[in-house]
Amino acid sequence: MLLFKGTFDEGCGGASGAASERTAPARTRETSTAVYLLVVLTAGAYLPSPLYAGYQHAFGFGDLTMTLIYATFALVSAPSLLLFGPAADTAGPRAVLRISVAVSALASSCFALASGPEWLLAGRAAQGLALGAATGAAAALITAHASTGSRARASTTASTAFVAGTAAGPIAAGVLAQYAPAPQVLPYLMHLALLGYGWRRVSALAAPGPIPGRLRPSRPRIPAGWRLRFGTAAAAGFLAWTAAGLFLAVVPAVLGGTAGIDNLAVVGAIVGAVLACSVASQPLVGRFGPELAQLAGLGAVGVGLGALALTGGGSLSVTLLAAVAAGVGHGLAFGGATATVDAAGPQNQRAAISSALYLAFYLGAGGPAVAVGLLTLWHPLATAVSWIGAAAAVLVPFVGAALVLQGRGLTPPRRGRPVAPARR
Repeated sequence: MLLFKGTFDEGCGGASGAASERTAPARTRETSTAVYLLVVLTAGAYLPSPLYAGYQHAFGFGDLTMTLIYATFALVSAPSLLLFGPAADTAGPRAVLRISVAVSALASSCFALASGPEWLLAGRAAQGLALGAATGAAAALITAHASTGSRARASTTASTAFVAGTAAGPIAAGVLAQYAPAPQVLPYLMHLALLGYGWRRVSALAAPGPIPGRLRPSRPRIPAGWRLRFGTAAAAGFLAWTAAGLFLAVVPAVLGGTAGIDNLAVVGAIVGAVLACSVASQPLVGRFGPELAQLAGLGAVGVGLGALALTGGGSLSVTLLAAVAAGVGHGLAFGGATATVDAAGPQNQRAAISSALYLAFYLGAGGPAVAVGLLTLWHPLATAVSWIGAAAAVLVPFVGAALVLQGRGLTPPRRGRPVAPARR
């Protein structure tokens, strides 16, 4: 998630000056390399999603351990974003991206060689570190060459690449695990090959001189006058990522257990459908506007969470319906929330607001999944998914009402008819 895109929009002034002197092919090559790495790194971070049930069976750990393995990624990604976002400002994006590729390769190696849950935990931690470091650096390359008028489009390109990779990972892993040999090894070997090509592309980039500055983590801050707008956007994004996080973390295990779906390609396609529908719906944010997009997205997310609550993921047809609804809602609510900050946030404080907003998204992606794992200490996994899905669905109308009230409060009151100027 693009936690530091605001930072680079405002903090890459020194880099953008040098970048403007490069040729058009060089700028295009930098942008395409950044997009490629975002897709590959996010795909690698979500390769394990359809394989969790197989890991449980092979290594004999419980549902709580499974959800903790998933949530480790979010727990590591957030501080990684806070630390390595400024690092790309001071050391240059190329150096940070090379580190990210190397750490991601370590993560895929941990999964390919895994012989127990501790390997999976180490791999998820490395994935979170790699993607957290790469997100800001890749956003820097994508937005550094964008003019003021096209900056929003460049940010949308980066966000779409992130979500597209998140969709591609589960789909590719499911197909390879179902129809190719070595289901718990081959997906990661393929990812290592893609990372090797990414290393070549990053190494071929020009190395800009470091921007003067001192590396220091940033602390998310919300301006006092912006807390209501931020709160509604964060809540809408939180619920959107709650729906996506449940599908990425625990629904595959339910489909493989309660629903008896042993075709990993089907499991991966259902999980990937959430993010694929999200990518398809994000262009509608510009047509609807941020507030209407969030309201429409919340409605679709509510339908998805409600359908998931009915069966807990135990019915293939209902789960597929829930995946499509949750995906469309995710794209609209997530895109609308980020567009709210990008369009109306104070220019000199946009990075701080974006930081706090994306931390809320990470909390939504990982927190409810851990809650499901804790409930499995007393109840079956499908029941835990139903309860958490229902609890999140209950929150949807409250957040929607807050958005409506906020919109009314921010709309200037209608004044009387204007008085015609006096004739001379």
